[in-house]
Amino acid sequence: MSSSSSSPVSSSTSAPGTRLPVSSVSSLSPEAVKEILDFAGKFPDRLAATLPALHIAQREFGFVSLEAMKAVANVLGIPEGHVYGVASFYSMYQKHPVGAFHIQVCTNISCALNGAVALLDLVKKKTGISKRGEVSADGLWSFEEVECLASCGSAPCLQINHDIYDEFVNEKELDRILDACRSGQYRGWAK
Repeated sequence: MSSSSSSPVSSSTSAPGTRLPVSSVSSLSPEAVKEILDFAGKFPDRLAATLPALHIAQREFGFVSLEAMKAVANVLGIPEGHVYGVASFYSMYQKHPVGAFHIQVCTNISCALNGAVALLDLVKKKTGISKRGEVSADGLWSFEEVECLASCGSAPCLQINHDIYDEFVNEKELDRILDACRSGQYRGWAK
């Protein structure tokens, strides 16, 4: 990429990777490189380490930017195209900046029938975000609508970062969850 591409390119004729946002982080830390190489040593083929390496890169870069994908390919010594293909296929890798607490609301049929659209509207209202891809002004929140979080029997549900909250999440429960995030009790929070 040329140096003039330090900001996202909006032209629809650009290659897919050049339309991605650019992270403020430009390289993996030595600790992240070591962690990726440790994972790679557990597999008979370095291609198999792509998924955990992308998780590490997402943690380091804040999202899986094109630079993050190239860094993973470089550390593992695998083709950039393979890493890009994996990162673009899986929805668990964020290709845009997200808040410290990324909220995913399931709106698949079971959740939809049990109030997911109303829950999604509450998430928007309580975080101050009106559309997917935005990050709240304080950097805490982002959200997206997802197809399934595998909790159909206790819908509606949502996921914040990697933690699932189900058992019929309603406004009161959502307030408890968001307050736990705000107060720093997110990781230790339990129902």
